[in-house]
Amino acid sequence: MPERALVVVPTYNESENLPKIVPLILAQDPRIEVLVVDDSSPDGTGKIADAMAAADTRVHVLHRPAKQGLGRAYLAGFAWALERDFAYVFEMDADFSHDPKYLPVFLDTVGQGADLVLGSRYASGVNVINWPMSRLLLSWFANKYVRWITRMPLTDATGGFKCFKRAVLEAIPFDRVRSNGYGFQIEMSYRAWQKGFVLREIPIVFVDRVEGQSKMNKKIVREAVWMVWWIRIQGILGRLG
Repeated sequence: MPERALVVVPTYNESENLPKIVPLILAQDPRIEVLVVDDSSPDGTGKIADAMAAADTRVHVLHRPAKQGLGRAYLAGFAWALERDFAYVFEMDADFSHDPKYLPVFLDTVGQGADLVLGSRYASGVNVINWPMSRLLLSWFANKYVRWITRMPLTDATGGFKCFKRAVLEAIPFDRVRSNGYGFQIEMSYRAWQKGFVLREIPIVFVDRVEGQSKMNKKIVREAVWMVWWIRIQGILGRLG
């Protein structure tokens, strides 16, 4: 049997984007399936996901009772994947900021010895479209800050377009993951790196969402700032688990 891949797509009020992006994801490779993790979106995203799942066996839905944050949504999706026979598990946004065309590149790279593949906006210059300069500078300097503190060999540790080998997720104790926003992306990569897994980046072009509203806020940024120091200290002390 070919190794199966699951793309975990968290949603909250993505009724306009979801019906468009899921078919594009599935078209990239016959091994790919999609899990929509919906946090009881008031705009009916969950019902749309259910209808798509009823029409296509490669689409699955996980409903959560309330909005609990991006990191918790991904962890729920990861746990769902580990209960089934998926060899690779992706993180991907529903808003087209992550282009599905890169999915085959991720699969090729993870098949060439990488354990965790990250889509980087900064691996080959700056590849971000539609961001104001203030947000771009914040993101760019944040990643410099993360690399300086953690020593991880990454140009884009805050990005959320990733592919994990199953073994990486099996090695991380989900109940000990503390962060939920950008900090979640940093923490998961750092935990994998600390355990000796091979991390590789592939260049991507990031396009800011066209439909819907950004989920970023000041609380998410603040969490990432202190979380970097926490994971670094815990890593030095050997307490990450």
